[in-house]
Amino acid sequence: MWEETNNQLKKTFVFKDFSEAFAFMTRVAILAEKQNHHPNWSNVWNKVEICLNTHDAGDIVTEKDRKLSAAIDKLIG
Repeated sequence: MWEETNNQLKKTFVFKDFSEAFAFMTRVAILAEKQNHHPNWSNVWNKVEICLNTHDAGDIVTEKDRKLSAAIDKLIG
């Protein structure tokens, strides 16, 4: 579940290994590019942490963030 805190939507995804985590990041990158809305994220081995907020709106959570977070969740199935 996405957590809204400090003007960000934040979620950590855990995968079997680095390859699965990296494949997920690639799919997220394609979504983000299509929506022209890019996440702040980090990856360490099998974990991907994603933080979303809208820089153009003053670094707050907007509908753009909610739309991208919902699309990301659909990648997991």
